[in-house]
Amino acid sequence: MPAAAVAAKAAAPAAATVNAVCKDGTPFSGDTLKGACRGHGGVDKKAGTAAAAAPAVGKPATKADSAPMAQAPGGGAGKVWANDSTKVYHCANDKFYGKTKHGEYMSEADAKAKGFHGSHGKACTQ
Repeated sequence: MPAAAVAAKAAAPAAATVNAVCKDGTPFSGDTLKGACRGHGGVDKKAGTAAAAAPAVGKPATKADSAPMAQAPGGGAGKVWANDSTKVYHCANDKFYGKTKHGEYMSEADAKAKGFHGSHGKACTQ
């Protein structure tokens, strides 16, 4: 293997480890929760979220270990978050308000005029 490839591989960041607890109490540690706790009743969401929120011992905290994405700046009274990729708009009290990757703030009327529809088919109540 060329020296440049060895150096690049050594410099590559390690994958974040996800820690969880299965419903039967069995601990789980892996790269993702996909398939986690198969045969153990699934992931215990109450215990799994606390374990997954803490960074693995001996590893520095990464962006993946932190809390959910912060709200994008720019929202305000009368504004909805319009997700460009799904054509769905989210009201200020929605958990996805300002948090999806592709979107922008606009009035609900502008969102409807551009062909967006309310999350779960519901309009925002002001």
